[in-house]
Amino acid sequence: MANLKEIRNRISSVSSTMQITSAMKMVSAAKLKKAQDAITAMRPYADKLTELLQSLSATLDADSGSKFSEQREVNNVLIVAITSNRGLAGAFNSNIIKEVTKLTSETYANKNVSYLAIGKKANDAFKKSNKVIANNSEIFDDLTFDNVAEIAQMIMDKFVEGEFDKIEIVYNRFKNAATQIVTREQFLPIVPVEGDANVNLDYIFEPSKVEIVEQLIPKSLKTQLFKAIRDSFASEHGARMTAMHKATDNATELRDQLKLTYNKARQAAITNEILEIVGGAEALNN
Repeated sequence: MANLKEIRNRISSVSSTMQITSAMKMVSAAKLKKAQDAITAMRPYADKLTELLQSLSATLDADSGSKFSEQREVNNVLIVAITSNRGLAGAFNSNIIKEVTKLTSETYANKNVSYLAIGKKANDAFKKSNKVIANNSEIFDDLTFDNVAEIAQMIMDKFVEGEFDKIEIVYNRFKNAATQIVTREQFLPIVPVEGDANVNLDYIFEPSKVEIVEQLIPKSLKTQLFKAIRDSFASEHGARMTAMHKATDNATELRDQLKLTYNKARQAAITNEILEIVGGAEALNN
């Protein structure tokens, strides 16, 4: 059994750690509220914009299709991996890295795969492959639509120029503070609408459908990427809050166990001292 001084030092260390994790939990909870409100407010707009775009695209002739809808033989793939810049968020980052690695080794095993990192953890994970075309970790310092739109435009340009035949986004979709869903979305080419729902609505289009679609597609793609990053941002704070809550609980439990061990060791030391005193007294009497 460790001596009393060692146990006291461990209790002090665990108590300090518990204070840190508790403070981090409170900070993440405050940030989560703001991030959650932002993604909750944005989702209906983003979903409706995508629905409108797909409905309009489904009514166009094949020859009227956008350059962003062009289906090509897939040889070069770009995976946009969205993680965080910091750790201490449980399996938040590792889940994304595992999913991207799985895509690379299984789905696109015979393809030329490159990565665009949004988040320092993604860049750290894939930079050794020398296939990270850009690292946009600084986006979280000022997460605005305009800043994300620049990244989306760069991706769109690379697709149009033929540098990549398919582009996918992998990120954590926010469900609640304790649940983040690893999500994979095709960014380009645009996924055609399935079925005939909403394609025969009696709308009057001004200007033409083709012009409307051509204007909507870039905005829709930029909104899709912004929503994914916003989702990941909210998920990060939820995951970190949950991780710090569990860490605080574990530290509390460990501290209580150490205190019990300390009390037992202290009691044993006192008992030994009493026995030594009694033994010494008996020896003097004899």
